[in-house]
Amino acid sequence: MTTAELGAEIAQLEEEVFAKQKQLHELRRQMPPEEIANYELRDAHNQPITLRDLFGDRDDLIVIHNMGASCAYCTLWADGFNGVLPHILDRAAFVVVSPDAPETQQKFAAARGWQFPMVSAQSSSFTKELGYTWEQDGRTLMMPGFSTFRRTPDGRIWRIAHQAFGPGDPYSGIWHLFALLAEGVNGWGPQFHYPDRRSD
Repeated sequence: MTTAELGAEIAQLEEEVFAKQKQLHELRRQMPPEEIANYELRDAHNQPITLRDLFGDRDDLIVIHNMGASCAYCTLWADGFNGVLPHILDRAAFVVVSPDAPETQQKFAAARGWQFPMVSAQSSSFTKELGYTWEQDGRTLMMPGFSTFRRTPDGRIWRIAHQAFGPGDPYSGIWHLFALLAEGVNGWGPQFHYPDRRSD
């Protein structure tokens, strides 16, 4: 295959992928919304806060299901959302939920420079009932992801869509950048801290 033929095939496939992504989003929005209970969580001060409270004055809410301060992968996704937070908040309310205690959340968030609100699901069934925590062989397993919600004028809460996070998904762009290096991702995985290479 010539360079020109390869370039044409890449361009055609990119168009197909873009079209399929749009179709996938549309299909997800067409799924019947699921009514969700007004779960009680804990805010930064360890005070009760409900799911409905998290909407603030917005009708739409994005909740990130984060596995907590022990997960470098979850931290990578959260770091990315922190960078685009003003853009997110222009469209919807946004909050990160993890099983960590509020004190642990706030300490970790301060160390990372996170500006988004965090709430704790430590004593709530929220994460489990939304499908991001489950029991297997006597162990509690978790996965990260997100849910989008709509609050209707009657105060009811509906989950519109949800998806798990993982390397190569659309929600952390660096995987796609690394995939186009000469050797691809090449076994790379996120760490909490890296050597400072900015002056190299």
